[in-house]
Amino acid sequence: MAVYKIFPTQDTTLYSAYPTMNTGLDAILEVSNKLNLDGTPDIARYLIQFDQNEINDVITNKISGNTSNIYLKNFIAEAQGLNQNTSLEILPLAQSWNNGTGYYLDNPKEEDGASWGYPLYSGSGVWNMAGNIGGFSYTGSYNSLYSSQGGGNWFITPSLKVTESFELRDTKDIEANVTNTVNAWFNSSIPNYGFIVKLTGSQEFNTSQYVQPQFKYYSVDTNTIYPPTLEFRWRDYSTVLTGSATGSIVTTVDLKMSLSENPGTFYPTSKNRFYINVSPLYPPRVYQTSSLFTNLYYLPTSSYYAIKDLATNEYVVNFDDNYTQISSDSHGNYFDVYMSGLEPERYYSILIKTDINGSTKIFDDDYYFKVVNG
Repeated sequence: MAVYKIFPTQDTTLYSAYPTMNTGLDAILEVSNKLNLDGTPDIARYLIQFDQNEINDVITNKISGNTSNIYLKNFIAEAQGLNQNTSLEILPLAQSWNNGTGYYLDNPKEEDGASWGYPLYSGSGVWNMAGNIGGFSYTGSYNSLYSSQGGGNWFITPSLKVTESFELRDTKDIEANVTNTVNAWFNSSIPNYGFIVKLTGSQEFNTSQYVQPQFKYYSVDTNTIYPPTLEFRWRDYSTVLTGSATGSIVTTVDLKMSLSENPGTFYPTSKNRFYINVSPLYPPRVYQTSSLFTNLYYLPTSSYYAIKDLATNEYVVNFDDNYTQISSDSHGNYFDVYMSGLEPERYYSILIKTDINGSTKIFDDDYYFKVVNG
């Protein structure tokens, strides 16, 4: 599979209204500018980090030299107060921090992890508001009228900043191309302390009653299928359909199709190559001494796969012309799936899409499998 996902090692939200409160085990990550009754703004930003060893393994051993695009994906749980274009900034964090064991508005509150005022725990060293690491400058921001010093910090190199903008009726899921930052971590140009996600400067500490955006995203501690992921996408397409193939390409949408090399159950460490068996439903009449069913047929090169969560019917890997194109070899059509990029203890369905003679057909014929904890 040319789509590979890894999950965060830690994430938490920083709240300016509660400068020592940790929310490291909360199911929600929040970005917001909310006004109190007295008109003062409360700000929320969140931090999220992925394991560097996992990143190195994917780039070194999975992608293996292919050019990739890398995305931070975060799924929206709730959005409020968006009556205009609202923008989020995703930036590389510039200081180490601790996940902690707190929940939002715990009583008594937990202070054993990152908060608005402290990166490690309450009373530890404060967030650095400016500095330089290896020639890369970083900064932080807060408003002394409305909050204490803190709120994290971030590298200010323009190529490492990603902005996601949302209109009123847009899907509010984050799908930010963070390739430059991840490559900088991989090359050790900057240390990997994760990302900080925040509103743009003009929308933070804004006292207008008309600027009160509130985004709530699922965290790694969610009990849903929507945890944040770092998603690597690369093109691993390979084909023998260049004149040297011994089989025939099907030319009709009236097909019989089945999936082989599918035992039905996989462990998260598995990588599986699924083969697609395909043949015309009504083969043309030809003179031959062997059975027509021994002929090898291929799908056209414009064929793709997708994976759905069976319970929710949502795509976890969608059809993509670049990243999910179905390959072929001397045995037929195939595609590879790394099971570690899928949530365990869930059932999945495979769909096949193909374009034949101007028609597009999607095959959804109960090609199921399950990933189990091993």
